Parts: sequence; C-alpha cells; structure tokens
Amino acid sequence: MSVKSSPAAKRGCATKGEARGHAALGSLIKDVLASGPSGKKVLVIDVGGTSVKILASGQTEIRSFRSGPTLTPGRMVSGVKKLAADWTYEVVSIGYPGLVLGGRPTADPSNLGRGWVGFDFAAAFGRPVKVVNDAAMQAMGSYKGGKMLFLGLGTGLGTSLIVDGKVKPMELGHLPYKKGTYESYVGRTGLERDGKKKWRRRVADVVERLIAALQPNETVIGGGNVRKLDALPPRCRTGHNANAFRGGFRLWTKDNSIPPDLPPGRYRSNRKA
Repeated sequence: MSVKSSPAAKRGCATKGEARGHAALGSLIKDVLASGPSGKKVLVIDVGGTSVKILASGQTEIRSFRSGPTLTPGRMVSGVKKLAADWTYEVVSIGYPGLVLGGRPTADPSNLGRGWVGFDFAAAFGRPVKVVNDAAMQAMGSYKGGKMLFLGLGTGLGTSLIVDGKVKPMELGHLPYKKGTYESYVGRTGLERDGKKKWRRRVADVVERLIAALQPNETVIGGGNVRKLDALPPRCRTGHNANAFRGGFRLWTKDNSIPPDLPPGRYRSNRKA
C-alpha cells in the first residue's frame, strides 16, 4: 500500500473543481479552531472508496493515500499512523463508508477489504475514537440549523438527516428505484453506465422525491460527484467534501449528539473470532 500526501494542486494537475475545493478547504480551516470547544486535539479520518484523507487540529493540509478493495481496517490504521507521524492528536474521528450503529460498523463496505465489523479502532490507535457514517460526518460539517437533508454523490449515495442538531444517519440509497436502487442510478455505477446527461436527470428526480418525502428546511448535496452537476436542484446548496473534517472536529464538542467514544481497550466485539 502506498502512503503519500497527494493534494492535486501539488502535482500540478488540479482541475477547476479541485482548485475551488482547495480554496474552500482553506476557508474551512480558518473557521475551525485548532482546539475546538472540547479542548481536544482531534485527528479526523475520512475513509473513502478511492482514498483515505486525514486532517488534524492545527494543521493546514489534507494528507491522503489510496484505498480500494484491498484496504482492511488494519492497513487503514497503519497508513494513517505513518502519514500522521509528525502530528499531535488526543482523540480520533472516523468517517466510515457504511452503516454504523452505536459508534460501530455493522457491515463491511462493498468497495473495501474485509474485517471492519468488530475491529477495535480505539485499541489500534491507542486513543479514544468516534466512528460515524461518512455521510453523517459531512452532514455535521455542513449543518447550519433546522431540519437538513444531506445527500452525498460518490461511489454510492450517502444520506443523513439532521433535525434540530440531532444526527439521523440513513441508508436511503438502498430504496428501490426503477429496476434497481437510488444508489445504483445516482452513484458512480449509474454515472458511468448512463452518462452525465441522463445521470443528472436521475439525480434531480431522486432529490425531488426525497425532499417531498422528508420535507427538510434545506438540502445539502455533497460528495465527489456534486461537481459533475451542471445546476443544483431547487432548494439545495452545495456541500464541499472538506466539511467532513469540520464534522469530525464537531464530534468532540460538548453539544454533539453522536454515540459515546470508544476508550482504548474497552471495546470488544461480541462476535466470535
């Protein structure tokens, strides 16, 4: 597994969307205190299907390494530790690309390696850890109040609902749609199969249906593929991926509503080895 810092701009091949992303990240970092209201130094890990991205309190550059179908939780931890070796952090936030209940993954991601269910992240890092669904973490970073629906257009369809500050992770991407599911039409598979024009129509239709069903005050559309939309659906705003880091920092503020952290050495899986 290669471990590297890989901002596209440093490679000299940043797209316009990526350039805007780096600008948004710079603004975000200025907006986030080095030690938030919790007073803790936080390491935030955003686990994705193509890369693992990390940022810590007081740092100004996202570091990343490639993920993919061979990435197990042990390899993820090893890669993060190597990449963050010169950073100081007391606690860890992990955005996980799958279902999380009670602060623990309940199923292995379809696009990564196996072994995530029952893995002791707190023991592996030697620090308290909070694990949330990656869409929920980005939703927390995008939240401004009221009832907000978050939709993440990426490998699949990440979904989360926040009502008066209470986070409700959801798996709406698995709902039936046409001959498949929402995720199969507006995720990466649908984009590559149907092309941008048809995919954009599908996204608009899915967003309209979910807004009608859930009646949010506002809808935030994020994820890596939001930049492929030529226009946002009505009553929506763009959520940048960098907001996942803001969400990871917010997990450790006193007023967060995420399940308790997992202290090192205290969490043991109920599953038999």
